[in-house]
Amino acid sequence: MKSITFLSRNRYFLVAALSMVMVRASYCKLMKPAIPAIATYFGTKCRYEEVNPHLMDNILFVNKSLMGPPSPDCRAVHLIAVIRHGTRYPTVKNIKRMARLCDLVKAEATGPDWWLHDIKNNWRMWYTEDMDGKLVEKGKNDLRHLAVRLAETFPSLISEENLRGNRMEFITSSKHRCVDSIKAFQEGLLQHWDVRGVGFKHYVNDSLMRFFEQCQRYVEDVENNKTALKEVEVFKSSVEMEEVRRRMASRLQIPLSQITTDLVEAAFFLCSYEFAIKSENSPWCNLLDEVDAEVLEYKNDLKQYWKRAYGHDINRKSSCSLFHDLFRRLDQASYDYRFGEVTKAVSIQVGHAETLLPLLSLMGFFRDETPLTAENFSQQHNRKFRTSWMVPYAANLLFVLYECSDGLRLQFFINEKPMTFPKINHSAPLYETVRNHLSDLLDGCDFKKECELPRVRPTKTEL
Repeated sequence: MKSITFLSRNRYFLVAALSMVMVRASYCKLMKPAIPAIATYFGTKCRYEEVNPHLMDNILFVNKSLMGPPSPDCRAVHLIAVIRHGTRYPTVKNIKRMARLCDLVKAEATGPDWWLHDIKNNWRMWYTEDMDGKLVEKGKNDLRHLAVRLAETFPSLISEENLRGNRMEFITSSKHRCVDSIKAFQEGLLQHWDVRGVGFKHYVNDSLMRFFEQCQRYVEDVENNKTALKEVEVFKSSVEMEEVRRRMASRLQIPLSQITTDLVEAAFFLCSYEFAIKSENSPWCNLLDEVDAEVLEYKNDLKQYWKRAYGHDINRKSSCSLFHDLFRRLDQASYDYRFGEVTKAVSIQVGHAETLLPLLSLMGFFRDETPLTAENFSQQHNRKFRTSWMVPYAANLLFVLYECSDGLRLQFFINEKPMTFPKINHSAPLYETVRNHLSDLLDGCDFKKECELPRVRPTKTEL
């Protein structure tokens, strides 16, 4: 009887405890931001967490099984990280687009939907032109957290000892969002190590991080050439894009003639920025569904493909200077390892999506057999070239050189996931194997030669 009474009494405590656990679990779920259904389609405006969903539960989590050395006998001796800046505000161009859409919806849209009522009565246009691409606090945290994860992953390289010994180098683009990003990365390390009174240096190098501006052939043939992105212009008038316009006009009950492609994109941007910057599932996200988002993602991928990647050969070749600099550093580390001590352990380089995409393309990553065009959207649902997964905010390319029992090996990571080099069936091939595979680029790919414009000879005229 005593045991029955004991169980009976404790059953109430057990039920109460379980209730508390369930309430706490429900509270935790409520505390997590609601994620828009279209969040994975935002392309270059994607959050890093969409690429690595486990970070939503623990932003500092490191998957040691994915990020570990090739084998237990390997030791990391050199690391190069090429990183995109963190989450930023929209540029002036997109702020103006979003303001036009906001004005139109508040003035003309009708309908009973709660989200439309919310936009018209509660949402205000808070983006201002002075924000123009600046890094937001979330963007600083992107880099702080990445710094801690990389320090946890490669503790023998990204270490306080190497910092104090001047064996870590920091390079950035001159753009304020990149400078602020590299400072945030450095802050993350100092906080992680609880170090005070140690200063960081960083070097601005646009020849490496903004090479595209200094490649005259790229500027002339692509950047300033109105026909270079003709596939994008054709797709903007495609049946798929017209259907997106129709659906959005119907949801807003606004005449189709007033819903331009630019305004459709503005709705896409509003949803993406509200989510990336404020972690909010904005009412603007209801203007588009997943079918619409797939079309808009493809339109943006088409732009990046033809402007920064495989669409034109000069897009890729414009990154020759960065490519050679990376392998110069790896060669130096390889030489130092064989004949003494590796003097530089780490190079952290912060640039742009426009920095990473040409470099990835130059090395052959994410190349589809069939080029992306305005006509083949329906055949490209399973394409490799998807910027949402390649270059979200804080995207990173890691080149890690390991000392192993059979020689030096090179491991490559994209967004903290291991990737095999194209046409090399090994996750961490011998460094010499990689060099041999890329020999055509290493022996050629001359930035000056690829990027200089042909000289126009003056025609002879008779007097």
